[in-house]
Amino acid sequence: MQLIDQHTKNIMEGCKERARAAGLRFADETLEYIVTNRDMLELSPKLMVPTLYDYWVHDVEVLKEKGRYELYPHNPYETVINTRPAISFYNENNPDWLNVMIFYHVLAHIDFFQNNQFFRHTWEYDLAGQALADKRLISRLRSGKGRWVDYVIEFARGVDNLVGYFDELAAVDRLPETHQSRRRDYYFDVFLQRVKRTRTADFIREIERYNASMSSFGELGDENFFADVVRKYPEFEAMYLKFLEEREPQRLDLLQFIMEYSPVLNRDENKWMKSIIDIVRKTSIYFQPQIRTKIMNEGWASYWHEKLFLGDERIRGHEVDFARIHAGVTSLPRVGLNPYALGMRLFSQIEEGADRGRYTYEFSKLRDATARENYDAATGKGREFIFHVREHFADFLFLTTFVDQDFVDHYKLFVVGKRLNKERMVWEYYVKSRNAGEYREMLFGLLYHPPRILIDREKSAGGALYLVHRFEEKPLVEEFIANTMLGIEFLWGGTVHLETSEVVPPPLREGYGPAVGEEEAVTWRRVVYTMENHKLMKANL
Repeated sequence: MQLIDQHTKNIMEGCKERARAAGLRFADETLEYIVTNRDMLELSPKLMVPTLYDYWVHDVEVLKEKGRYELYPHNPYETVINTRPAISFYNENNPDWLNVMIFYHVLAHIDFFQNNQFFRHTWEYDLAGQALADKRLISRLRSGKGRWVDYVIEFARGVDNLVGYFDELAAVDRLPETHQSRRRDYYFDVFLQRVKRTRTADFIREIERYNASMSSFGELGDENFFADVVRKYPEFEAMYLKFLEEREPQRLDLLQFIMEYSPVLNRDENKWMKSIIDIVRKTSIYFQPQIRTKIMNEGWASYWHEKLFLGDERIRGHEVDFARIHAGVTSLPRVGLNPYALGMRLFSQIEEGADRGRYTYEFSKLRDATARENYDAATGKGREFIFHVREHFADFLFLTTFVDQDFVDHYKLFVVGKRLNKERMVWEYYVKSRNAGEYREMLFGLLYHPPRILIDREKSAGGALYLVHRFEEKPLVEEFIANTMLGIEFLWGGTVHLETSEVVPPPLREGYGPAVGEEEAVTWRRVVYTMENHKLMKANL
């Protein structure tokens, strides 16, 4: 692995100038490396971060990728990681014209990393440097603690998808809490809405009155406003003080809770384990937004590499080569999901729709198909609008908002069903639905959606840890429960309970059961798993 040569760097700098002229925004400093296919295979298990800590699973993944490469040889074009400065890797076999296309793709990724709000907790964070420090710490601990270090890593990584990413993201912009802010939050969020059950119109008037008081009296605006509140509601102060006494404790995710309250980890001889758990947790939180914006991120990069590449005079004579590679990357499959293809087409349709004023109240009122098809307010705000979407959306909101019936109809998209042909005894795939709502539901099923696991502090008395799965009609994978709870028991140092929901087995029936294509109603029941002394038990609730 080595830095690109000066000739290739000049190509990249030319791409930067053209990308900025089109509106993309990113830091000046970037690092580009030329890598071999072998380098790619070895970096992939480490999420392409060269300085990430060593772990035995990485070696297993390398062997697996090498075997896959021998069966299906391929040359990945590029990979980029969200670091400071941004680091990107390019295959050594790429010709100059292809690097022009790839550089535009990478620069669009960097623009997304550095401007999308779901990445804002990473904007001032040097991942490569921090990962190197973490790697050295784990290496030093291994020299003294041996295999126990890898046990802790493995058990922590077993639940690192349960980290409180959104809580961490919210804390980035949260102002330091003061008496005024606590009292204000209690008045508007609790007192008016839960205690007094104020009507919406009255609630809005109170907000306007607070803003007017702050505007008129400055630093004294808060005190002036609440002086009127106390005159109107004499009980307010007493209820506010009681609220502070009964205030809920800070909400911690599972790894944070274990680090804070585990009897085992808080022993002096075991406190080194907290450092490893914290490393695993921070690494997981850092990469959460990339998992949650996969369709948008790849679609944004594909949209811009097409726009910018075709307007670059340096690629004259390679338009056909570009078309072949571009089609391979962004072709829309009839079955399955290609995030590059779906995201790129959504951004293109959003830009066109915003140019025509299709994201307005006037357009939403139209019900006539011909009128909707011909509607054009000629706003010219399409490019501005897609930059707004790039900044404020993640995949779930992106798909919810913009995958509508017009989009599904335009690209002839559909949901695929599967049925058994009894005459030929083969499975057949068929068009199950062309409805936008059902197509969105299919896409939602493919998105990253980790389970929501909460800690019940009341039931965790007596040294046990009681976990509650907030059920969303997606059961936990049963085969993983035993090993995961075994790891939690090790880190907690006591009995662990997990309350969740499972499907009630259907009653036995004569014959062969329902016909293919028929669906039986699903019944759920709450169960609790208990891991005690390395043994797993299950009971119905």
